[in-house]
Amino acid sequence: MALATFKGGIHPPDKKELSKGKEITPARSPKRVVIPLSQHIGAPCKLAVSIGQEVKRGEVVGTPEGFVSSPVHSSVSGKVVAIADFPVATGRLVPSVVIENSGTDEWTALKDNSDYMNLSPDELKTKVKDAGIVGMGGAAFPAHVKLSPPKEKPIDVVIINGAECEPYLTADYRLMIERPKDIIEGLKVLMKIIGVNKGFIGIENNKPDAIEIMKNAVSGEQNIQVCALEVKYPQGAEKMLIKACADREVPPRALPMDVGVVVQNIGTAIAVYEAARYGKPLVERVVTVTGEGIKEPRNLLVKIGTLVSELIEDCGGYSSEAAKVISGGPMMGFAVYSTETPVTKGTSGVLVLPESEAFHLDEFGPCIRCGRCIDACPMGLIPSMLSVYSEKGFYEDAKAYNLFDCFECGSCTFVCPSKRPIVQFVRLAKTMVKP
Repeated sequence: MALATFKGGIHPPDKKELSKGKEITPARSPKRVVIPLSQHIGAPCKLAVSIGQEVKRGEVVGTPEGFVSSPVHSSVSGKVVAIADFPVATGRLVPSVVIENSGTDEWTALKDNSDYMNLSPDELKTKVKDAGIVGMGGAAFPAHVKLSPPKEKPIDVVIINGAECEPYLTADYRLMIERPKDIIEGLKVLMKIIGVNKGFIGIENNKPDAIEIMKNAVSGEQNIQVCALEVKYPQGAEKMLIKACADREVPPRALPMDVGVVVQNIGTAIAVYEAARYGKPLVERVVTVTGEGIKEPRNLLVKIGTLVSELIEDCGGYSSEAAKVISGGPMMGFAVYSTETPVTKGTSGVLVLPESEAFHLDEFGPCIRCGRCIDACPMGLIPSMLSVYSEKGFYEDAKAYNLFDCFECGSCTFVCPSKRPIVQFVRLAKTMVKP
């Protein structure tokens, strides 16, 4: 039987062997954490603490300011020592709370419930919302919003994204190996909240042990299926995953809920389970610290707000060749200008590249109309035209080529023989015109 996939895509070296064999271990507890009040798509949080205030782990430090928003909690117990704007991985300054760690790791009161599956869908959704859970694959969309589709868009399928198609990253892979039952429980909670009886877990075929473990974990579940997917980037993108697992095509400018599907990440599923079962807010996540420029690649359980520099130190520091640090993966991550930026809910990895692997764009050539970017584009766009129009400043004209259908996966830039920064041109055009 052919493996499920989509049209287009590329095959970059996956480089997962650097960290795939490393079990998840707790990172060293930081002396202080920087908690940004905006770690999600949507409205930033409203500050809920003051300088000098003592807080416990799991205590709310930022309250949501709208429906598309998510609360933020302290990842350590200690004292609030500063409230100021701090840079995040994208370079943007975000209002943040700095908490000095007391080292006691004292938790705020949590609402444990061993009988969580007998709670109503609304009660479970409230637990997810109060826990501050967002999409942990990188987009950081508030989970409770995805779980609240309008009545005219009924959902009948939930898909858990275990593809992890970004090269180097292995955090989700290790979670599938080490915590399969928790993932299934999280999926069952999601299915109950939305009221569906069909769930998929999509996993790329380069993770055969994870596929086997997850199949064993769902062996008693009649309505949950594990899908083996072709190894191809960006297999883990929502629209590609939906096509591969459920054989449904999300129309241009539409959302997964428009075809009756909700997609959540592996890490998000575990966070949902922990919120429903223990009342635990999202205050930590697994981060892959890897790359040829790091001495000891690892998968670390990291407190939100820990600085990237501390994770690098935790992994033995840089190798002699380290040249570039990326927050996330090499395809869709952001090269950071400083490692004094915090880990947020959407930080899936920290990648350190040596000079031999880092790409430095000194100059690029004209488009030679080879069509490679068109063949590679998973959305069926014409990236060459988008880049040419943006380069010449004809941003409005780029809209005619479905500018906003591009989700910036980077496949076009990867295959371009002229080394054109196509994704960067697309981002520029998006900022210059309205959707």
